[in-house]
Amino acid sequence: MPVNSAIAPTTVSRIAANIVELGPVYKLVEQDFVAVNGLIPKQLTSGVDLVEEIGNHIIESGGKRLRPLMVLLGAHCCGYPGDDHIRLAAIIEFLHTATLLHDDVVDRSDLRRGRVTANAIWGNAPSILVGDFLYSRAFQLMVEMDNMDIMAILSDATNTIAEGEVMQLANVGNRHVSEQQYMEVIRCKTALLFQAATHTAAVLACDESATITALRDFGLHFGLAYQLVDDWLDYAGDSEVMGKNVGADLAEGKLTLPLIYALAQSPREFVARVDEVLAGKSSDSLDDIISIVRDSGALDYTQRVARDQTQLAITCLDRLPESDYRDAMETLTYFCVTRLS
Repeated sequence: MPVNSAIAPTTVSRIAANIVELGPVYKLVEQDFVAVNGLIPKQLTSGVDLVEEIGNHIIESGGKRLRPLMVLLGAHCCGYPGDDHIRLAAIIEFLHTATLLHDDVVDRSDLRRGRVTANAIWGNAPSILVGDFLYSRAFQLMVEMDNMDIMAILSDATNTIAEGEVMQLANVGNRHVSEQQYMEVIRCKTALLFQAATHTAAVLACDESATITALRDFGLHFGLAYQLVDDWLDYAGDSEVMGKNVGADLAEGKLTLPLIYALAQSPREFVARVDEVLAGKSSDSLDDIISIVRDSGALDYTQRVARDQTQLAITCLDRLPESDYRDAMETLTYFCVTRLS
């Protein structure tokens, strides 16, 4: 297949200069996306009006739908001729949406992507129950696909994602979390669904173990890089762009990589101030802590770790045959890391 020049491999700096150029990536699977976006509301139908109201609220709340996009690109990377990848992309989106509903309740979030959260409008109990509905609807769709390998991957992933959420919750307020422990948390709670998206797409589309492994590992490294960039943005970003306050993770008592690194480099006085914030005793030091983290070298370090994961993801793609779809996944990966600039 000839390489589409609009999404051909390029340098990080060139993509950074043309960050809006994700259009050609979506254009490549435009008809698939239309089909996915048509299937999602059909599968949200319920005899209970509140289920549809809350489901539609979060489904329509924006976002790039990167996970279903990866399903579509991954399936086409393997030359998939059928249409079950449409159903699979919707399943992945439902699983992701369910986790968002639950996360917002756990985190007591009022905003997501600059929009009022479902729990802030309807309350915690309805949000949790509609999250459960989306999980169960996703598994109904899996049954319709009648592919036990895919069901095994997604059921294992869903279970591990839940474990990751519990690990994160257990670590709230714990400044002794190590970098290794934190990387395991983000592997479970964030990267695993990206991995499941590309892994299941490959399993659906082909039976070549090397290709399946390459796409599975690509999703993992992409997901780790994506979360690490989010960690960086939480200290270096802009509140209006992110749709949430800078330092939101710290205010919630969560240690992410920038703070873990800064704690290891800073004097006892800084550690004591962090302890106060984590214990919820004072929010007065929040701005000072953010400034110290920025000055500690933690953001540069987080950038390096994110870029390392990005390069690992690109290396996985190098193991796949050349195609427009592989090149689109490479462009998507570079786009992820350009958020650091």
